[in-house]
Parts: sequence; structure tokens; C-alpha cells
Amino acid sequence: MDATPLASQVKINGVELNAAPGQRPLRVDGCTTISMLFQQRCAELGDRTAHREKDLGIWKSYSWADYWQHAKWIGLALRKLGLERGDVVSILSEDRKEWMWFDMGIQCVGGISSGVYTTDSANQLQYLVNNSGSKFLIVEDEEHLDKFLEVENQIPDLIKVIILEDEGLHDLTHPRCMMIDDLYALGQQAEQEDPGRFEAEIALAKPQDTALLVYTSGTTGQPKGAMLSHENILAGIEAGAWSLPTQASDEQLCFLPLCHILERDVSVYFPLAARCTVNFAESPETVFANLQEVSPSTFTAVPRVWEKIYAHVQILAQDATPLGRMAYGLALKAGARRAEYVSSGKLVPAAIAARFWFWDQLVLKNLRRMLGLDKLRRGGTGAAPISADLLKWYWAIGVPIVEGFGMTETSGLATLNTVESNKIGTIGKVVPGCDIRISDEGEIQLKGMNTFQGYWRNNAKTAESFTADGWLRTGDMGRIDKDGYVTITGRLKDIIITAGGKNITPAEIESRLKFSHYISDAVIIGDRRKYLTALIMIDQENVEKYAQDQKIPFSNFASLCAAAEVKELIGAEVAAVNKEFARVEQIKDFRLIDVLLTAEDDELTATMKLKRGLVEKKHGHLIEDMYT
Repeated sequence: MDATPLASQVKINGVELNAAPGQRPLRVDGCTTISMLFQQRCAELGDRTAHREKDLGIWKSYSWADYWQHAKWIGLALRKLGLERGDVVSILSEDRKEWMWFDMGIQCVGGISSGVYTTDSANQLQYLVNNSGSKFLIVEDEEHLDKFLEVENQIPDLIKVIILEDEGLHDLTHPRCMMIDDLYALGQQAEQEDPGRFEAEIALAKPQDTALLVYTSGTTGQPKGAMLSHENILAGIEAGAWSLPTQASDEQLCFLPLCHILERDVSVYFPLAARCTVNFAESPETVFANLQEVSPSTFTAVPRVWEKIYAHVQILAQDATPLGRMAYGLALKAGARRAEYVSSGKLVPAAIAARFWFWDQLVLKNLRRMLGLDKLRRGGTGAAPISADLLKWYWAIGVPIVEGFGMTETSGLATLNTVESNKIGTIGKVVPGCDIRISDEGEIQLKGMNTFQGYWRNNAKTAESFTADGWLRTGDMGRIDKDGYVTITGRLKDIIITAGGKNITPAEIESRLKFSHYISDAVIIGDRRKYLTALIMIDQENVEKYAQDQKIPFSNFASLCAAAEVKELIGAEVAAVNKEFARVEQIKDFRLIDVLLTAEDDELTATMKLKRGLVEKKHGHLIEDMYT
């Protein structure tokens, strides 16, 4: 390991970093690998709380010492069972403390951790385990074990399946399965037989060793496993420390899948560096209730979550008394005036500040408390485009949300706005330690220590991802303004060329449609066509509320979409959006997708983004109907 002393260092919120971002060897608190940093934090913090999760409805705390001890048992047990340095272990589980214990235990003994989405099918699990060559599979419970049992004959190289919960499995006898408590016992035995082995394994790690295998969502073809090294992850931590500093006193709420690099950053690696506490949501369905309980200091979510919170407030406003609606409207107006200054880093005039203070005390402070956002220092959004109008609304109610951009291939971070340096409608400036350029074709390209090592066992795709001079091709089109703020204008592969030869990027139109609290998602159609059309997913909760208020009969989601009054409602929303665009960019017709999609459906990614190609293929009959 390179132990060359640094010429200079800097501390941000107690985290010691290289003074020059991107300087090699990259160090975080003197550590050049994630496993070294984990060892240092656990020794330093001991009995301080690292994690909280609910058990039978009661929040329980788990210390950094618990984190260390369980990771040690896991790592040593896996080694005893046959895990070698460089082997992959797959984790199929919802977010929970054991996810992180396994993640660190695997990395500390030189293994590679790979997450599997709980929404993946048995066949998808088979592909991921075989493609990664996983030696071990961690499953949460009986439901996820069933996926393995369905395809176990097609996964011949898997040594063991470790099960986290034994409910319904007390009588299980299977030569390739074992319970988590038995794994812990094996780890304790290994620790007694060879004291110091775990620490010795940590010392063997090198910055260039692969630590994570993160599979992309696979919107086209089979998923690809992006290899991230210890150095890549530390570069992400470094960028986050400079741009999105986290404090030791912060409370986090973990709810997005830990398979996703965004959640891995904000709930595993940033808290590891900053020494803060992570709370696990009980499930994706309870995230809003858990948000109220935890009142986190920072909270990062995908646009769909921020859209749902906004839509919930709109429903409450509609149901309020006339006086309540008037107060909300005036408070929002006062907040919007203040936000114009605050979000752009300008000094707020005294009169505007005083007016906001009044309405904040009367209305907005209570609104933030009700939403669980009253202690929020900074909100974050990424993984998909978000409406600029939606961000302005959050700033208006006193919730500063900043947008950023990153990919699995950039260790989750590439560009970021900050609360102090923010331009709504952009994805911010390039993070420290990373370089950016726009190619002649208009593609955003990146280079830095956060750039991944390549795709697992796929040299051809790796080569396609880089330019001849070593820059990562993002596939996103964009521009950089004179102040360094980056704007994404669309995906290269999503560019629509109409029959008239007009190039149109659909992302901006789709984003504007999604700001309607009656529309949850949209796909613009029109490639080689005479005009644009749209496939639209309605927001179930809000449209059902509208139908009930208007006494529109419906029996299920499909009949709700078929109601003439609902089509008229969405038509009015489309017409309002059309006014903001040039004639050639306006939507001439639309159809509603009358199937309620969830993350289990092929058309949606785990972060609730529509997969354009699959949607167009599956609902091709609706598209053709709009053009005939």
C-alpha cells in the first residue's frame, strides 16, 4: 500500500481529506481503502449509535461496535466456507442493518459485494449470480429463498445460501442453505482459531482492488456489472465531503434499494466518513411515515418521492377550509419571493424576509413538521430528471433541495448543485476531483478517479463506454454555461427526429408533464412520425381523489383511466404544458397506460423510472392508434 505522506490536508466537518481533490494517493482520514476506513471508524466510535431500525414497531439502536463485530464474524465465516479474495457475494434483501454488515464484512476480507434488487425475478437472479460467478448468496427470508430454489439447478457454482430470517423455515434442511446465526457461530469459531486474521485481511487491501459490483438496470439487453474499486468509492466520498458535507450529528433515512449506487453513497459511505447515524425505513411503503418519525438532517430521494410528497400537500390544500387555502396560498407566495434570492445565493431584502418569517411561523413551519422535513438541512434529488417548478415549490416552503447527476459508472456522483451554489434547472457544477467536457456531438463526457474500472467480464461494452482518449461516455446530451453549471438536454439514444427532420429531446417535455400532480410519468413518442404523442401514467391517488370529488364512477384502475372525465382532466394538463413549447414540440394526442405499474414490472426500474423501449414495445397498440 502506498504510504507516501501528503503534502497538505484539509478537514471538512471533521473528515480529513487531501487538500487537492483527486490527488493520488487518495486518502480519507489517512485511509486508502474502504475497509481501512471502516476499521478506523469502528475503533474510534465504539458504543456510539451507527444504525437504527424498527423491531415490532419500536426503534432499536445498534452501535459501531456491533457493526464491527458482526462484519468480522461474517467475513471470517465466509473465508472459512471458501470465499477467496476477488470472489463475489450477492445480497438479495430489503434495506436493513445486516445488508451493511455483510457489505463491509465481504469487502474487509477481499471479497466483492453485489446487490440484487428484491423485485428481480428468479430468472434474473439466476443470470446475476451466474454472470458474477457469486460463491455465496444472501437472502432475506422465505420469499427470496423461493427464487433461489426455483433456479438452484441452474446455479451450479454457488457454495452457500445464507438466510437472514428463519420465519417459516424452521424445518428447512438443505445442503446449500444455512441460517445467519449459524454463520455468526462459524465466524466466532474462526476468530478464536485465528485471532487477528480479519485485521490482517484488511491490511492486504489495495486502492485498486474491486470492492463493489453494481449491475445496471439493463434497459437494453442484459444488465452489466460495473466494477468499482476502493479508490473509486473514496473518490465519491471525497466529492460528497466537498460538495454535500455531512455532519456527525446528522440523522439519515435509508429507503432506496442499497443495490443502487445513490443509496449506497448516502446511507453507507458518506455516513462512514462523517460518523453519522443511519435509520432504516421499515419498507418502501412506510417511507413517508418513517420520514416523519426520523426527521432527518439530510435526505436524498428520487424525483418520484419528491413528487408524491408534493401531491400529498396539494390534496391537503384542496381539502382545507377556504381560510386555510388562502393562508397556504399567501405563505407559498411569500416563500417563493424569498426563494428567488436564497436559491441563487443572494441577500434577501428585509421586507421579503420579514414577510416570509410571518408566514413561516403561521403556516410553513407546521407544514414542514407534518412532512418530517422540519430538521432538513439539505434535500437531494437524482437518478432521473426533476421538474424545475417542483424544486422551486420546495424552496418556497423552506426545504432546500439540490439536484445532482451521477451514474453507477461515476461511483454515483459527477455534478452537483449545493445549497450555497445552486441554479435550479441544472444538475450543478462538476464535483471536485472530476473533469467534464462536451463532445462535438453534444455528449457529456467525464474523467476522474471516481470513474469505474469497467464492466465485469465484458471488455467490449467497457471499450464502448470510453472515448479513444479515456473519457467516459455518459450517453447524455448537455451544455455547460459560463458559470460552469451543467444542463442535461436529453439522452443521445432518446433523440426524436420527426418526419419533418426536426430534432426533439423529449426529457424536458416529459419532466414538465410530471409536474402535474395528476401525472406520475410520461413517454413522448414521435420518432420518424409527423407529430408528437404521449403515453401517460396517471397518479393513482390524486386522480382517484379527483374522481371521488367529482362523483365519477370507477371500479378499478383500468376503469378510472377509461373514464371520459379523467381523459378530459389529463387533456387539460397536456394542453397547459403545450403552451410552454414551440408548435413542433407540442403533443397532438395521448393515451393513458391503464395498468398500475410497480417496481416488479419490467417497464419500471427499481428507482421507478419508465424504461422507454419496453414501454413503447408493450404498448405499441396504443401508439399506433394515435397515428391511425
